[in-house]
Amino acid sequence: MGNPYLFIVGCPRSGTTLLQRVVNAHPQIAILPEAHWIYQLLTEATVVTENGAIAPALIPALLAHPKFGLLGISHEQIRRLIGEDRHVRYPSFVSRIFDLYGEMQGKQLVGNKTPGLVRRLDVVHALWPEARIVHLIRDGRDVYLSMKNRPLHLDPVALGGWSEDLVSTAALWWEFNVQQGRDARRFFGSELYCEVRFESLVTSPGEVCTTLCMFLGLPYSQKMAKFYEKRKRKRASDPSRRGLRDWRSQMQSKDIEMFEAVAGNTLEDLGYSRACSHPGDELVQRSTRRRNLMLEQSARSTEIWAGRLSKFG
Repeated sequence: MGNPYLFIVGCPRSGTTLLQRVVNAHPQIAILPEAHWIYQLLTEATVVTENGAIAPALIPALLAHPKFGLLGISHEQIRRLIGEDRHVRYPSFVSRIFDLYGEMQGKQLVGNKTPGLVRRLDVVHALWPEARIVHLIRDGRDVYLSMKNRPLHLDPVALGGWSEDLVSTAALWWEFNVQQGRDARRFFGSELYCEVRFESLVTSPGEVCTTLCMFLGLPYSQKMAKFYEKRKRKRASDPSRRGLRDWRSQMQSKDIEMFEAVAGNTLEDLGYSRACSHPGDELVQRSTRRRNLMLEQSARSTEIWAGRLSKFG
């Protein structure tokens, strides 16, 4: 039961922060906040040697990363993690950081919530093949509504277009993230991969928490479904039900048609009903061209990462 014990992933704006808070409320497991540095550091040739060991340049690069600073881990603590071991490999070094964070939180098991890792689960599996994956999926039309007023810094595979075609770009982005996560099931298998629906998490938190505990091999804890009660407000209330998106009442019909023209098949595959059974042929054809370009970009990115990960084989 080593760390990282699990990764919570999903298309950004799908509710992964809510799931993080739920799992983190379990008395035996802590969830490290977003840690893009886990894979971003591997893009810098100077921080890891050819045999996968950490290089001296890793420490300043790690401390300079804005997300790492949120952990409250000092330079001296990092030095102690390395000790006299000058040949510690990168996966082992990151595991030590997770262990340290667990000690700081008073918990033995430590996971991480980084939504974008849903697109780099090949990296996760190569570095920590026994880590568990919890993939959160939410109706893409509600994800679009959440993105609408809070545009994200999209991965290059999204092919831009955010300002000129918000709905179709969001639909492609959601579909791509969901499919990347589901395709990764072949790496992990049912014992290490679990899908959770956001809608079920909100409407039936007890059932979802029971399933999660069984998947994680942990005893059930009521604290998970009542995570919000630890907040210091005098009148704590369940925040998962406030400000929920509802595409049925909040999306215009033309936007629904455009979204479903792009990602309608994926919505159906996941059990989400369509509102527009016959979207326009032109919209469908345009989305097919953009999807093919996106997949080509993704294939090239996977080849690049395969080269980076070869040193850990």
